[in-house]
Amino acid sequence: MGVEYSDLKLRLYAPVVVGRKGEYYQMLYDLLGKGYKTVKVDGIDHSLREQIVLEKHKKHDIDVLVDEYFLTDLTKGTEILKERLPEAIERALHESDGLLRIEIPSSEEKTIEKKVAEPLITKVISAKFMCPYDGFSYPEIEPRLFSFNSPYGACTECNGLGTRNFFGDESCLKCKGARLREEALHIRVGKSPLVKGVPESARVGVVDNPPADLPALRREQAGDGSAPFSKGDSEERGVNIVELAAMSIADAYDFFVELKLTPKEREIAKVVLREIESRLQFMVDVGIQYLTLDRRAHTLSGGEAQRIRLASQLGSGLVGALYVLDEPTIGLHSRDNARLIKTLLHLRDIGNTIIVVEHDEETILSSDYIVDIGPGAGVHGGHIVVADDLQKLLKAKKNDSDSLTLAYLRGEKEVEIPEERRTQDKGSLKIRGANLFNIKNQNVDIPLGKFVTVTGVSGSGKSTFLYEIIHRNLQARFDRKYRTADVFNVGSFTGTEYLSRAILIDQSAIGRTPRSNPATYTGSWTFIRELFAESEEARIRGWGPSRFSFNVKGGRCEACQGNGEIAVEMHFLPTVYVTCDVCNGKRFMKETLEVKYKKKNVYEVLHMTVEEALTFFEDIPAVADRLQSLADVGLGYLELGQSATTLSGGEAQRVKISSELYRTHVQKTIYLLDEPTVGLHYEDVKKLIEILQKLVDHGNTVVVIEHNMDVIKSSDYIIDFGPDGGTGGGNIIAKGTPEEVANSKKSYTGDYLRKALGK
Repeated sequence: MGVEYSDLKLRLYAPVVVGRKGEYYQMLYDLLGKGYKTVKVDGIDHSLREQIVLEKHKKHDIDVLVDEYFLTDLTKGTEILKERLPEAIERALHESDGLLRIEIPSSEEKTIEKKVAEPLITKVISAKFMCPYDGFSYPEIEPRLFSFNSPYGACTECNGLGTRNFFGDESCLKCKGARLREEALHIRVGKSPLVKGVPESARVGVVDNPPADLPALRREQAGDGSAPFSKGDSEERGVNIVELAAMSIADAYDFFVELKLTPKEREIAKVVLREIESRLQFMVDVGIQYLTLDRRAHTLSGGEAQRIRLASQLGSGLVGALYVLDEPTIGLHSRDNARLIKTLLHLRDIGNTIIVVEHDEETILSSDYIVDIGPGAGVHGGHIVVADDLQKLLKAKKNDSDSLTLAYLRGEKEVEIPEERRTQDKGSLKIRGANLFNIKNQNVDIPLGKFVTVTGVSGSGKSTFLYEIIHRNLQARFDRKYRTADVFNVGSFTGTEYLSRAILIDQSAIGRTPRSNPATYTGSWTFIRELFAESEEARIRGWGPSRFSFNVKGGRCEACQGNGEIAVEMHFLPTVYVTCDVCNGKRFMKETLEVKYKKKNVYEVLHMTVEEALTFFEDIPAVADRLQSLADVGLGYLELGQSATTLSGGEAQRVKISSELYRTHVQKTIYLLDEPTVGLHYEDVKKLIEILQKLVDHGNTVVVIEHNMDVIKSSDYIIDFGPDGGTGGGNIIAKGTPEEVANSKKSYTGDYLRKALGK
């Protein structure tokens, strides 16, 4: 016969022995002395007043009964719930050092004899950071546990790097790139309810996805609220710190905004959640929502790194600060520019001052005040041409003192749209099944003999397409060092028979030492040295061209080895370069400097600007042609001997372009460029477009990643990626002539291109 509901009891036990061998006479005697009357030994109740004999070499479980309650009393006894029950729980946790066993009678409990195991529902709860069933423990849950920069939280195998170097990069097998300790990876936050039995300070959605090798008992008990592990469908689970960090900024923002919490939990976490959401929102506002939270810093572009720093400043909420930014729109699509501008205007409106070095038209037009420096570059610059309220200058009439910048802003000068697009068929590169990162199974033909631009919003897959798909496969065909018949990141890559070579013109330095310079890179220095060697003074002394080289012994200053500077190692500080006190920075021996060509020694020639040298060597075609190519790309202000390490990325890229211009005999070359307009003024962009068009006119192909609308509208063919960045990108959403892409309703590029084309 079933037991009446009024007779059912809830019992609280303190597990004082869990799976340990021993007889425990003294402990049982001490429990009796504390006033306890009943213990459960290996699942059977015993009175502490009777003799309890335990086998010494057998493992035992001993639970002492702390208190018991009739269920009817619990449903109506508020005093029990407020005082007696909390006191009993606290006492049980004290006796067992953090464990509590609760026995709840089932509705089908039968009358049974004493000392016979009862069919009860048992719950074991731990007040410590551990699983009460198998003893898996957590350290104290605090922020540093989730930081791979802290030895407390970092994976011990890779020291928080996620990779290990072993004859090259190798993923850390133990942490599989997670970079954190195993304990940190078990703790998850998300839709699942907070874990019961975990101290209040740790209750931030601690759940776990039980691994396959989890002990059976733990898997069975997981999810019943008794341990920090939750079972159920995967969509009901939360995410751990690594999974969260792998989200894009936009996805992480949505995750926290949509996080399901009870009113109590939200009250506890509201300050933290507000800070997280605001910082993520700032990064979305500056246009880097496509980046993942765990993106490594060295893989970021300069523009991305700058916008991250800007987002951190936005989060500080400073007022009365001065912000100085150097071309923050680098790498940004016109759509993303609007977000950045909105952010900068917000900083201004709350009481800050913003100074921006910029060439982007929309950013300039959004400013209040403009300071234009010029009128030209290098030795032709350095003067304040205009400095006034922008709107006032835009409305003012043109005058002789106006800058080129104002001329373009007013529309008095512009980059002309080509009268016609190239339509001749010179074959194409056929790419099928392109797959890498966010690019998934894309097919595209790149027409050869044309000026092609690759466009799309930031993070849409342009760089992956140019470097890892086009360049890597071309490298496998034309570069002897990498030559192979394999294809990379594509199903097939054909059409290379229409090409003779492939050149990547990026913004990397043209040399690693101060001895590298524009003159040596373009090859003009070889002919200049020959001119000095043919002089009468050099022939009398028997000197050849090598005497005038700073790369070999003989004529150079050996104290500085032709650098003109001496590097002083400062151990824990950056290396300091000081002028050589032997040659006084002139790089050559005194005797070498005595030889002159047209009354100039080799040091004086090196310090000529390209423009000056053009006039000086106008009757030497081998030198003049190379120097003219430098002037054509807008680098007439550079000195011939200017150290390669002092050139900007844009300048280095244009030096490389110039070195190709005098190769008029070379045809069927494909040139790959990544944002060559970075750091360029309107007038420089116009010159660059003319140069790229000239390369194509010589029978070559130019493929350029670009956001500048003047370049895009001047191209013959566009490949537009999108529609968004990160996981929302990687698709070719429009392709064709600028006019065809401008008519695409799916393309953000098309939206801005219509305006650039005057539609």
